[in-house]
Amino acid sequence: MSTPTTVLFDAPGPKARVRHLIIAIAGLVLLLLLLGLVVRGLANPRNNQLTAEKWTPFLQGSTWLDYLLPGLLSTLKAAGLAIVLSLVLGILLGIGRLSTIRVVSVACGIFVEFFRSVPVLVMMLFAYYFALYVLHLAGNQPFFGVVVGLVFYNASVIAELIRSGVGSLPRGQREAGLAIGLTESQAMWSILLPQAITAMLPSLISQLVVVLKDTALGYIIGYYDLVRGGQTFSTNFGNLIPTMLVMAAMYIVINYTLTRIAHAVERSLQRRGRAGGEPDESLPGELTQPPVVTQL
Repeated sequence: MSTPTTVLFDAPGPKARVRHLIIAIAGLVLLLLLLGLVVRGLANPRNNQLTAEKWTPFLQGSTWLDYLLPGLLSTLKAAGLAIVLSLVLGILLGIGRLSTIRVVSVACGIFVEFFRSVPVLVMMLFAYYFALYVLHLAGNQPFFGVVVGLVFYNASVIAELIRSGVGSLPRGQREAGLAIGLTESQAMWSILLPQAITAMLPSLISQLVVVLKDTALGYIIGYYDLVRGGQTFSTNFGNLIPTMLVMAAMYIVINYTLTRIAHAVERSLQRRGRAGGEPDESLPGELTQPPVVTQL
């Protein structure tokens, strides 16, 4: 029997599999030892971070109502608005980069390349001070800075995803749309863009998760999000490590939920796309056979 191969490398043989198993076991043991050292250090009476006393405040309603839940709502508000605006602006920029109008294509390309290269935190700081000294947004500068920074960066990334998704489609689809009388924009919106979004949906999902996580950078410009609420809470109760663990668990649950919802949407779109091309299996078998033509 021939050994199966993959695109990147040959499948490991018996000796290689044993070697990989030994390396995996050694890595697992090393990881467990490292984890044990971390737990031992945190459980040290001098650090006093993993005692029951440090976890007790999480059983109080005021902890959640005064610190964690307000911070979580602020995080979701900024992330939700940034996600919607990033998707809209990203799709428009992606289509602009594919435009046959040279000025539009170049302008969108410069916008995308510039804001895709600038760190998110730098854009948040710039937007924060712009709102402070130019727009004079009293009390709303942190929220404005977080949303604008996230939108400009993630819209640029989404624009590149859209452009690559449309570019990966067969050229014949665009030409077929033009052949039946559609304009360039109609072919883009009706034929190419839906397929590109469906094909790039896993990457779009990952980018939406990045938006939610990057809201934590708003802590630098004074935005009261989940990180800021947890930091204030841990300062009052002296339980930094338990608070960080709880906040990490909250981020994991939210991101996992967002990922599952997006995957459900992806499966729904894929089923809808296949529905038009598959035969109806509910019909009787004899009706699906080709008709027999008899010669008189």
